[in-house]
Amino acid sequence: MPDRPLAGQAALVTGGAKRIGRAIALELARAGAAVAFTYRHSREEALAVEQELQRFDVRATGIQADLRLPAQARTAVAAARATLGRLDLVVNNAGRYEEAAFEAISDEQWDEMMAVNLRAPFLVSREAAPILRANGGGRIVNLGSVGGLKAFPTHAHYCASKAGLAHLTRAMARALAPEIQVNAVAPGLILFDPSPTAWEKSMAERTPMRRGGTPEEVAATVRWFATCPAFITGQVLYVDGGLSLT
Repeated sequence: MPDRPLAGQAALVTGGAKRIGRAIALELARAGAAVAFTYRHSREEALAVEQELQRFDVRATGIQADLRLPAQARTAVAAARATLGRLDLVVNNAGRYEEAAFEAISDEQWDEMMAVNLRAPFLVSREAAPILRANGGGRIVNLGSVGGLKAFPTHAHYCASKAGLAHLTRAMARALAPEIQVNAVAPGLILFDPSPTAWEKSMAERTPMRRGGTPEEVAATVRWFATCPAFITGQVLYVDGGLSLT
């Protein structure tokens, strides 16, 4: 059906219990995909998302996992495939964000940022690639950030992790072609609270579109990569209202 282009397909969304991940999971289910999603601590939110997804008449399941750990990444991918019966799309959304002055970033903060934002997408993708290939091909979409392009002085560890993810996307696109497409969606300022902070207001003013984006706009872009022509791979698409141009 035209309004359910992903009917018959199955997707795994990491970090799907909240915020952008939740919006992505719902958008993919709306498009007809069966959806498995991971969460680390957000059990109550995960149960609520499971119920929301099932309203689209698709199979849906939440999987608790710490994707920084190879064994748990392997188990999560296997559980998604076993529960849904197949795997066609992986969305590496789970991520960490924090602000810290450069000289105040601890070793632990640096390592945690790299583990969540860069190591985990690598581990999940490495486990998923053989499964996608066995289906005859598939797609991987990574969630980057405008911070992977622009250098924010109070987010050095975050920016470094997202820059690494952008380049990992390109390397994976070459390594996994021609069977698997790999692309990235890189959001700018995305607002979750109707009352933005002073920093968020300042960022919105710097954005050419003069506003922050919504989780639904990011999710719609992920859906586009899930359905776009198979000749598109290795791309990083900025969903940032033009902030990357400033």
